[in-house]
Amino acid sequence: MPQGSCLCGAVTFEVTGPLPPPNACHCSQCRKQSGHYWASTDVPREALTIRGEDRLTWFRSSDKVRRGFCSTCGSWLFWDPIFAPKIAVAMGAFDPPTHARLAMHIHVADKGDYYDITDDLPQHPH
Repeated sequence: MPQGSCLCGAVTFEVTGPLPPPNACHCSQCRKQSGHYWASTDVPREALTIRGEDRLTWFRSSDKVRRGFCSTCGSWLFWDPIFAPKIAVAMGAFDPPTHARLAMHIHVADKGDYYDITDDLPQHPH
């Protein structure tokens, strides 16, 4: 069962079933929050178990989305489209092996000017 945690271990999680192929988001919000682009996998809400929720803080970045991070160490763990059946989980927070491979880049029209995307994966402007 895929599992992971924040940097300090106060928030842990596990996902029932294999991880769906992740994507890399290059939007300005993800870059500002993570410090670079952000890779995540979208899992069904019912497949995600979170422990240490009392250490999880949610930042409402829009009317439709909130972002979850550990209030102790600041690790950004979740991107939650509030009204959707899935929630995005940070790939970097999973313990290896994940058995997942990046599938695509999204919001590349908004990517940072300091790097190039050099792989052959699909690139979606939005």
